[in-house]
Amino acid sequence: MTTALDVLSWLSMTAGGLFCIVGGIGMLRMPDFYTRLHAASVIETLGGGLILFGLLLQAGFTLVSVKLIIVGLLVFFASPTATHALAKAAMERGLKPRLAPGETEPSKR
Repeated sequence: MTTALDVLSWLSMTAGGLFCIVGGIGMLRMPDFYTRLHAASVIETLGGGLILFGLLLQAGFTLVSVKLIIVGLLVFFASPTATHALAKAAMERGLKPRLAPGETEPSKR
């Protein structure tokens, strides 16, 4: 059972690390603030969540696992809220999204 937990834990942490690396590269390649903001929120929730899940499996049923759950809940609730607040502030400041070639206004979808 411990070997299976170790393998699942390391797979989860490796997948989370890969999501963070790919998301970081994606953030560098994204064209405007809004797409970079979306990439950052995906990195934080998916990559960080997988890493926290792997660490939770490694910790077992201890006080450390309770702390990891609290950190996970904080990220789960604070990340989307902060992302929304940043996007709303950027829109209120007048920052327009980058348009696709040939468009004259942001799409109304």
